[in-house]
Amino acid sequence: MKAGLPITKGSGPSGKNILIVSEYRNNLQIHGMSGLYIHVPFCKQACHYCDFHFSTSSQGHLEMVHAMSREITLQKKFLSAPLDSVYFGGGTPSLLDQASLDILLDAVYASFSVEPTAEITLEANPDDLSKEKLVALRKSGINRLSIGIQSFDDVILRYLNRAHDSKTAYACLPNAREVGFNNISMDLIYAIPGLSPNLWKETLKVAIQFKPEHISSYGLTVEDKTVFGNWMKNGKLLAVDDENAASQFEVLMDVLTGSGYDHYEISNFCVPGLYSRHNSSYWKQMPYLGIGPSAHSYNGTSRFFNVRNNGKYVKSIGDGEVPFESELLTRENKINEYLLTGLRTRWGCNLEYLQKELGDDMMTRSGPYLQRLLDQGLMLLDQKTIRLTQKGRLLADKITADLMT
Repeated sequence: MKAGLPITKGSGPSGKNILIVSEYRNNLQIHGMSGLYIHVPFCKQACHYCDFHFSTSSQGHLEMVHAMSREITLQKKFLSAPLDSVYFGGGTPSLLDQASLDILLDAVYASFSVEPTAEITLEANPDDLSKEKLVALRKSGINRLSIGIQSFDDVILRYLNRAHDSKTAYACLPNAREVGFNNISMDLIYAIPGLSPNLWKETLKVAIQFKPEHISSYGLTVEDKTVFGNWMKNGKLLAVDDENAASQFEVLMDVLTGSGYDHYEISNFCVPGLYSRHNSSYWKQMPYLGIGPSAHSYNGTSRFFNVRNNGKYVKSIGDGEVPFESELLTRENKINEYLLTGLRTRWGCNLEYLQKELGDDMMTRSGPYLQRLLDQGLMLLDQKTIRLTQKGRLLADKITADLMT
């Protein structure tokens, strides 16, 4: 939580959400849609790099599902606009059986207006995706899979402590196609200690052969409260240096864009037009509701953070209360978040929107710096919208930090 900002606690975000609509936002306009995120806090085992909220205990799955279903009902007034996306994340949502998914989706459709063409995504691990499971997911209404492949190399998979092996990774993708999934996203990780440039290129070539509609690829970040974090403290792990990480990111961009993928966000590539609707709603600052322990929500003026504790969450929901904290966004917060999300995307940030809607005259406060970025080929300025070039994306974090208020 950011110091100095108002923090409140309560029984649930109340009132209708505020939609930020402006003619100045170009491709970042909000068209009266919203998103729902459902956090499933269970995993078979802990990956060495993961710091998301989850439990590896096999107890309490059904109790948690009923609690999340109850929270959906309690929060039905949070979103007034129809749902264009529902996203099951975690954790490992593919651990849920069909009955549990049906309970949650029944609650969603009973509580919200859902667009007939809504994107219904489920994050899945390859080892969960038997043909029988894939058929069950289709029957429940899942129409998009986000599969955590991460690597096709068994040595790397063991190093990351993934639950699947390369054979399973290879098998799950054609099986998903066979049962009718025609919108598949694949997750890959780079900048892993021991991942050679040749192996990274080979990983990307293999991924492309499966023709996924979407690829998300992230550089490995070593978080403190993880196995890798402990290894780093004890000198057992040395993170990949910035130069090598940047080199692998360049390879990622070159290979995927050279294969026809649209690099529409720093870490995300897609077949032209098949953006992740759910993630795009975050980057476009559309309202969304998060369900489950540790889930976040946003209504245009505030952010809400559910408690990161399964037991406390289930108990509070059982008492009819949503256990959350909230943060009221200041003008500076809104400016910085717009820059942080917008500059990561192909749509960029509109300077007229910043000035007229958020009161930030960037040309006055940062004009010389913007001109240097333009002169160095790191940024483009088109119709009052600034966008990072491919070269600029290598320095996205620094550029964004420099432009923040």
